[in-house]
Order: sequence, then C-alpha cells, then structure tokens
Amino acid sequence: MDILIIEDNDQLRKYLCEYLQAYGFTPHVLEDYDKLPEAIAALAPKLILLDITLPQFDGFYYLRIIRKHSAIPVIILSARSDEADQIRGIEGGAHDYITKPFSAGVLIAKINALLERERPTPPDENLQVGEVVLSKNAMTLFHGDKTAELSKNEYKMLALLLARAGQYVSREEMLEALWDDATFVDDNTLTVNMSRVKKRLGEVGLSDAIATKRGVGYAFVANS
Repeated sequence: MDILIIEDNDQLRKYLCEYLQAYGFTPHVLEDYDKLPEAIAALAPKLILLDITLPQFDGFYYLRIIRKHSAIPVIILSARSDEADQIRGIEGGAHDYITKPFSAGVLIAKINALLERERPTPPDENLQVGEVVLSKNAMTLFHGDKTAELSKNEYKMLALLLARAGQYVSREEMLEALWDDATFVDDNTLTVNMSRVKKRLGEVGLSDAIATKRGVGYAFVANS
C-alpha cells in the first residue's frame, strides 16, 4: 500500500520509510515539490504524510494543492503544536495532525485506523431531527434549502450527536466512536474535528446547534 511522504528532513524521512516498510507499507518520498500533482496522479497513494515546515512554501500551501487534485487522506506531521495551526490543518482538509516528536507506534496505529475508516461502508437510511437531515449515502447535511458536504469524521460525529439529540455525548464516547481506541488520540484532535463540525452546521444556518458543557461533552440542541 503506497504512502507518499512530503518531508524535507533526511533523517526523519529515513525513519518514516523504515517503519512504514516494517509494517507492510510502500513509502515514496516526494523529491520535486513543483511536481506534486504529477506525483499524486502517477503514484495514486492511499495516504499522504505532510510536514508543515518545508522549503519555499509551507505545508498548508501544498495541502491546498493536494485538495485541488485529490481526496486522498492526509496526516500532518509537524513540530508546530499551536492549536491554531492544528485547526488550520484540519479545516484545510487534513484528516489528522500529529505533533513532533511522535511515537512510530502511534503513527502506524493512526494510519491503519484512518485507512480502515476510508473503506467503503454499506449505505443506511437518513438520520433526521426536525428539519435537519443527515445523509450517509451523499455524506451531506441538509437543512431547509441549504446543504453542506461532510468528511467521514464529520458525518460520524454528527450522526452520534443527532442520534442523541438534546443529550450530552461525552468526549470519551465520541473518541471511541471515531477512532475505536482513544488511547492513541491527542485531546486536541477531537477539538479540531468538532470545530469542523460546527463550521459545517454554520453553512446550513445552524451556527449555535452544538452546546458544550465543560467536563461533560457536546449536545445537538437545535430546535429545527
């Protein structure tokens, strides 16, 4: 299974290649940053590992290029640990954001979990609360005449919240629903994913649909 590495640190690239090969993946290192679209088209990797601090342009620039050409899952690997950078990465289309230094075991676990989540799943019926409709087939949120397309994580989070509308869902429950084993998930990962869910709700006119209670969790509280 091919994985594309976009990282300029030679030592880290070697480290990543060795571990990925040990776990049955086939790593490929991007050598020419100007030919990223061509590399994606030629390789068709199952996943991309992307650094933020890169020569000439930062990783957010290359993330935009990736998203113009592909929906391939992206995991950002960066020494920049600010929450603002993590939110920017997730909102820019990355599926996860891991701060350096990191454990190779954690990275492999996250890669496996992400690839598993990206596998096609059997369709099921729409989930509806009032005028809010969540479609798994279309991976879309509907409210009145407005729509918002969702990532798989966004869908899962909204499905859990809508299924228990008016009730608080704990962070632990949400982590387990998303990643099965919350042991490998940074606490900020749920926060940045929730920010994306709130943004999608805002796109359909439901900016205040999520209530947050510190130490308890999140609840879908929209009346329509």
